[in-house]
Amino acid sequence: MAESRVVCMQAVAYLASGMEEGDDESGQEGVPDSSSSCHHFVNGFMPSPLQFHDAASPVAKVIDIFLSCFQSIRRAWDGSFDRVLGCFCSTLSIWRLSELFSGIGGRMVGGRPETGNLDVWFKSLMVVNGRGKKDSGVAITGWKDLPMELLLRILSLGDDRMVIAASGVCTEWRYAISLGLSHLCLSWCKENMNNLMLSLAPKFTKLQVLSLRQNKPQLEDNAIQTIANNCHDLCDLDLSKSHKLSDKSLYALAHGCPRLTKLNISGCTSFSDTALAYLTSLCTNLRYLNLCGCVRAASDRALQVIAYNCRKLQSLNLGWCEGVTDKGVICLALGCPELRAMDLCGCVLITDESVVALANGCSRLRSLGLYYCQNITDRAMYSLANSLAKSKQCSCTPVQGNDDEEGLMNLNISQCTALTPPAVQAVCDSFPALHTCPERHSLIISGCLSLTSVHCACAFQAHRPGRAGLSH
Repeated sequence: MAESRVVCMQAVAYLASGMEEGDDESGQEGVPDSSSSCHHFVNGFMPSPLQFHDAASPVAKVIDIFLSCFQSIRRAWDGSFDRVLGCFCSTLSIWRLSELFSGIGGRMVGGRPETGNLDVWFKSLMVVNGRGKKDSGVAITGWKDLPMELLLRILSLGDDRMVIAASGVCTEWRYAISLGLSHLCLSWCKENMNNLMLSLAPKFTKLQVLSLRQNKPQLEDNAIQTIANNCHDLCDLDLSKSHKLSDKSLYALAHGCPRLTKLNISGCTSFSDTALAYLTSLCTNLRYLNLCGCVRAASDRALQVIAYNCRKLQSLNLGWCEGVTDKGVICLALGCPELRAMDLCGCVLITDESVVALANGCSRLRSLGLYYCQNITDRAMYSLANSLAKSKQCSCTPVQGNDDEEGLMNLNISQCTALTPPAVQAVCDSFPALHTCPERHSLIISGCLSLTSVHCACAFQAHRPGRAGLSH
């Protein structure tokens, strides 16, 4: 225990005195340049006991007061976040918080026992010890006993690098962060992301959102397996551009993260359709799935399994999955009626049959990407134009103001050179949310020189007689 306290104090001393490389804060007016001046500077912003004399103040208000103090210190002191946090915490170690709050007690308020300090009041906020139990009978005497809510709210002001650094300060902070941290992004990590994730996944077991997007491949299967073995609450995972990953990763996620609702594996070219089908057979709550560039995984066979198991799917990106045909898209249209966004850009094998199936089966479709789908003809456009009328006829009790009545809001038909102006104009007229005007531009027709005469309602209104007079 004594050794642990020594390590903790050394870590805080490092935070309190450390500067980021290249920083030079000495000599700046109002900026503390020594340990004693740091404490003096921070003390000037700390709350006085008079602020807590209102005994009806809930715990949340006390937390807000301390958070406000920290923000004031941070604004006044243009130092690195870790140094500000280190000084704030080490300054608290000089005080007994129970003495600071001695003016609050004296009577029963809101179910709190009559007491002259906040030891009991803060007991529920204390971070847990290494055995997963709260230390009984320990007064809040220093920085390591910072209430968990206050610690987490302070760290939320920094970035994920600061959260990771804080988790290594001491056992108590690590446990507090592991219990409260639900979102983490490591996309800033340019090197050693794999080793970092191997270290963090066993600590941050309550993660729900994890972004591991990479500019160059770093992640390997062992990191994903560690995530799957520890982060069972994961709902949103971004593994885009993870070229080193194999099917082992998808099999691990299928068993370890069955609650996934959003998965981005765009650019993961090594995954097979067998592994993807297996994942979607167990992760049946998927609502957002990005398979852009997954040329091996996104086959018609895999899409059939997705359509059968993931009936709540709302967004699917199949961009540049050149093996996808009408067979796979039709299965999706029949099995996933909740689809709101479908990206088929670069799926060169699809024809009008795919668009007709989506128009008839997915009445809530709001965004459709057909870039470079050169087999698409006017038949597909007229099918989209007529789909709104069909959906209104099928709706027994239309709801006024419901966004389901908005219809198609984004359509990309760039390089679809077989289309003619009347067919595309019919789509534009059916869906007022589609715009060709530069300000809104949600109907994208670049590369289709024959469609330059197509205009949205805004363009027609701009040329109405008398419009110019109104603008003066």
